Amino acid sequence: MITSKNVLLATAFVCLSLLGVALYMQHGLDMKPCPLCVMQRYAFAAIALICLTSAKLPRAALRAGAGIGLLAALTGAGIAGWHLWVKAHPEISCGVDPLETALNKFPSAELLPFLFKANGFCSTDYAPILGLSIPMWALVWFAIFSIGLGWVAFKPAK
Repeated sequence: MITSKNVLLATAFVCLSLLGVALYMQHGLDMKPCPLCVMQRYAFAAIALICLTSAKLPRAALRAGAGIGLLAALTGAGIAGWHLWVKAHPEISCGVDPLETALNKFPSAELLPFLFKANGFCSTDYAPILGLSIPMWALVWFAIFSIGLGWVAFKPAK
């Protein structure tokens, strides 16, 4: 049976797995993350933390936590959409990016630079995976998480 807690735990597991894939692509395949990639990593990490925390809460708080997770997923979807727009218009992504400088000064970027340090360009075209670009895959996952978290947050009480 699909329960709210199972959806939250599965969402957290998939988010953490996606962060693992991002680390493999960065360090194993030498694909440098751009500022928008790092912002999407923050969104995946936030969703995972929110879901793990919410799964341990009573029913009403669990639904509120799922609502907060839904906001994080929608934010991530917006960032992924913005990333796709930048990739479609590469002329706007050149030179030093002030977003990169700001992101790299976050305490989390200094504490966990292997995960949250941006040192790539948003317009870099990497080979597609199963026909989709990396930000497009992120958008797909954020949409899936939005549907699941929306179901948990807004499903009618029994």
